[in-house]
Amino acid sequence: MSAEPEATRGAAETGPLRRRGEVLESAIFAATLQQLVTDGYARLTMEGVAAAAQTGKAALYRRWSSKEELVMDALRASLPPAGPAPDTGGLRGDLVEVVTRLRAAMFSESGAAVRAVMSELDHERAHAFLEIVLARVVEPTTRLIAEVLARGAARGEVRPAAVTPLVTDVVPALMLYRIKMCGGAPVRLEPEAIVDEVLLPIVRP
Repeated sequence: MSAEPEATRGAAETGPLRRRGEVLESAIFAATLQQLVTDGYARLTMEGVAAAAQTGKAALYRRWSSKEELVMDALRASLPPAGPAPDTGGLRGDLVEVVTRLRAAMFSESGAAVRAVMSELDHERAHAFLEIVLARVVEPTTRLIAEVLARGAARGEVRPAAVTPLVTDVVPALMLYRIKMCGGAPVRLEPEAIVDEVLLPIVRP
């Protein structure tokens, strides 16, 4: 018989904690992300999450009917917002800040959880999770890049014709490719290099 996971033993020893509402939900989401990162999507179970969050299975099943619904809500709640467009006073500084935020999101715990899900599921099953990433990370980032480029065009730092959806997609596409296809590590996704070697040559007059 395999050894009982340490997180499960600890939960069993201490028993369920009495928490409700947002406090309990946050603990459940944190346990979900941790299990995704350490064990992967296939091995994640509602029972395991409940044990790690030190709550009962009933608390999960009252809120989510399946682990898919739980994981999607955990990702929605934890993926960091893009925030307002930066205003450093110059095009390069603004773009570096946007790319830095995107890299931070991709290499956060929630970003690692997304990668764990996407690496295990086929395209059809991964579609719902991909929609969350697009809505919470990719599309907000492309909007920020478009705003920064439009402001740069008004200052004469950017060709107006370069402010297009194709151009604003370049950075997220490059970073997702590096992560998915090349086992991208943070060191291979330096914001300054991406801005200086890829984006600025495309948009400058």
